[in-house]
Amino acid sequence: MRVLVMPGLTLPEVSEAQLEMIRAAAGPEADVVVANNREDAMEMIADAEVLLGYLTPDLFAEAKELKWVHATASGVDGYLFDDFKNADIPLTGEKGLVGPHLADHAFALLLALARSLKPAMTLKGEAWGGRVPMRRAAFELSGLTMGIVGFGGTGRAISERANGFGMNVRAVDAVAVRGTPIVPVVGHMNQLDTLLEKSDVVAVCTPLTDETRHLFNAETFAKMKSGSVIVNVTRGEIIELEALIDAVDSGHLRGAALDVVEGEPLPQDHRVFEIENIVMTPHTAGASQLRAGRNLERFCENLRRYRGNRELVGEVDKQAGF
Repeated sequence: MRVLVMPGLTLPEVSEAQLEMIRAAAGPEADVVVANNREDAMEMIADAEVLLGYLTPDLFAEAKELKWVHATASGVDGYLFDDFKNADIPLTGEKGLVGPHLADHAFALLLALARSLKPAMTLKGEAWGGRVPMRRAAFELSGLTMGIVGFGGTGRAISERANGFGMNVRAVDAVAVRGTPIVPVVGHMNQLDTLLEKSDVVAVCTPLTDETRHLFNAETFAKMKSGSVIVNVTRGEIIELEALIDAVDSGHLRGAALDVVEGEPLPQDHRVFEIENIVMTPHTAGASQLRAGRNLERFCENLRRYRGNRELVGEVDKQAGF
């Protein structure tokens, strides 16, 4: 069995100790190889049975022996091109592992918006008089209602942090999921309108699928509570950016906190950068010093399961998209 490891954004390098961990899980008969560039990957994947890395259509076209792929991206929409989506090859990944750092980032952005940090951090020494409008715009989170759209690992982690800030928490999901002590009952997506009407903060935690692309558009924003805020750290294409800008610019929404946006990277002269109450970061929410280690541990656990013909952990429903 050949196991091909492809370092990338979330797995920038593989140490010798990590390779030994993979070899131990793969067994003594396995050939574990690392492709450090595209050319090597195209050659090595021809007889690889297992891939840890990012699969593209051109790589898949060369993969004659591939039987299992483990993703190094939490959002797997990029893997789901038709040929692979319809192939009888399982895809596993970080499902349930990335919630803590995505939730941390969501609250960093939300707090930056709530405490007027964007204008405050541009102040110079002579401009302290500008703090008055910032104080008037600031708000606290305690007592507000957080509505979470998508109650998987990220949604649950956000609910825990929201509870810690004294917020009331509601959630909906596209599939039936169990509640938690914080959210005892998770509604279905057909209750989204009610959630939007009652939420002061809406957190987008759903994966990108055909059903969720532009889930938030002009019609959706019109249903949101006046003066509410939207937070997105998952996939930019879930929100129609121009409609969001209009909703914030008109004053219907208080603001937006975004790590991902439709069409990223945006041109420097895009009008979104001119709006003070839209706080943005450049798709950095996925960063964590623990992420690569967590995913490697899962991959190694799955290698042992794969060798024993047992069910894999974190398997993606390729047709559903998550």
